[in-house]
Amino acid sequence: MLTPLLLLWPLSLALTWFVAQGIASKPFDRALEFNLQALSRLVVNEDSRIVFHMDEQARDLLLADSGDLIYYQVLDPRGELVSGEIDFPRPRDEVLPEPGRVLLRDDVVRGDEVRVAYTWLARNDSERLVLMQMAETKGKRSTLATEIIKGVMVPQFVILPLAVLLVWLALVRGIRPLNDLEQRIRARKPDDLSPIEESFVPQEVAPLVSSINDLLTRLKTSLTTQKRFLADAAHQLKTPLAGLRMQAELAQREVDPVEIRGSLQQIARASTRATHTVNQLLALARAETTGRSLPIERIALADLVRGVVQESVPRALEHGIDLGFEGPDSTPDNCLIDGNPTLLHEMVRNLVDNAINYSGRGGMVTVRVLLDRFSGVQVLQVEDDGPGIPENEREFVMQPFYRALGTNVDGSGLGLAIVQEIAQQHGATVSMEDAHPERSQRGLRASVRFTPEQPRPEE
Repeated sequence: MLTPLLLLWPLSLALTWFVAQGIASKPFDRALEFNLQALSRLVVNEDSRIVFHMDEQARDLLLADSGDLIYYQVLDPRGELVSGEIDFPRPRDEVLPEPGRVLLRDDVVRGDEVRVAYTWLARNDSERLVLMQMAETKGKRSTLATEIIKGVMVPQFVILPLAVLLVWLALVRGIRPLNDLEQRIRARKPDDLSPIEESFVPQEVAPLVSSINDLLTRLKTSLTTQKRFLADAAHQLKTPLAGLRMQAELAQREVDPVEIRGSLQQIARASTRATHTVNQLLALARAETTGRSLPIERIALADLVRGVVQESVPRALEHGIDLGFEGPDSTPDNCLIDGNPTLLHEMVRNLVDNAINYSGRGGMVTVRVLLDRFSGVQVLQVEDDGPGIPENEREFVMQPFYRALGTNVDGSGLGLAIVQEIAQQHGATVSMEDAHPERSQRGLRASVRFTPEQPRPEE
């Protein structure tokens, strides 16, 4: 703050100088006007001639000031000099003022800057007026203005350092709590995400500290979720990798080609499970984070789902599954959804894969898109005739790595978690119900409901 104070100080002095000039001029201007009016009484009209009677009183008035020079001039209506200085400059008024009114101006007489008081006098019957001027050099005015400046500068020389000292002390005292807060934050361990104690925080930064605490809470939650996710992922990958190593060791010890072939088949299945788990983990990570930077497009859901079903036909035939699609041939503009095609493709593929995996050989999987052309609401349904999911477990299967009990299907427990994450990013809701309540194999009908008001995923 010292720099702006030092810059403002010369500006303050300059402003004070201009104010002092005006203050110093006022009393001298009044005295000059008074003297001019006193001398104007000595201008008379005698026999149609303008005469200036210079008496002792007038002479004393012109010579009374020892500090400044005084000049005067009297011109008759014809502009001829009656008395005074012949080289006195004439006024520059274009319009003559009313007679007897005293005006003031700054001018130069014989190289000296002067203050001039002048007036026009009516001394005969004609319309032409007598000009009388009186000038005074500015010595006394400058002296008085200088004294005023000195009177202002001296206190400022004392007040300015005192003000800087007081400001410095106030800032040091005011910033000390911030320094303490800084030291407390610097002393925290890197893994310490606990909230900052707000009882000793200055009131001015309390909202900032509150925002930081909110950020720390969300960061702690995010890190906890990531740690749990990594721990679960490591646990899920550990089983197929251990199986791979065990089967490889058995194959090395076997001599019988049949046994070796069986071990290799086990290795192939274990590697397939590991690959599937890794792909699911990458898909879930992409759904949770990368989706924010992927482009958003206007998508016809029925066309996208039809493409996924066509891609899944070979896998369905391999498992002996009757895979079918039901949906509209075209989608009106008011039913297009805003979304990322990559993520939506991943969501539909996971639903279809789950249905194929859990439907037994000879089963049936139906994928349909229901469309309300008036409201724009669309519902994606994937229906199978597998064992289904008990109602009390449907909430948990949306969590990563959770698998319903009583199923003998290989999987990582990530498919529905991926579906839930992608649906949330697109403002859709996921629900599950029994597809065939009347059968022993109830099956599952997973529904994803899209509404025209769904928000766009964050870019």
